Amino acid sequence: MIAMNVRSSDEPKPSSESSPGSPPTLTAVTAIHLAAEQFSQITGRQPDGVTGVRATPDGWSVLIDVVELERIPASTSVLATYRVDVDKGGALVSCERLRRYTRGTTDI
Repeated sequence: MIAMNVRSSDEPKPSSESSPGSPPTLTAVTAIHLAAEQFSQITGRQPDGVTGVRATPDGWSVLIDVVELERIPASTSVLATYRVDVDKGGALVSCERLRRYTRGTTDI
């Protein structure tokens, strides 16, 4: 699996913990930015939105929604939700599609 840790200059950097010499810790916002950027690099798809984020013992797990098939009308476009996991350093460690759905559908 490809692991990349690329940040643009305007992107938030990991915040440091209070004790000197400890490794940097990612905030949820930074983890989302890094997960979305790396997801886009490996899939070629631009995230449409982030629908979830949670801390894990190894880093962060981010749910990213993308348009997989653009249709007219837009309510019939096919979207997918991916789970993208990044480690504590912000490197992508896994990516998997969880579900596909049309934009006009709802979960009940």
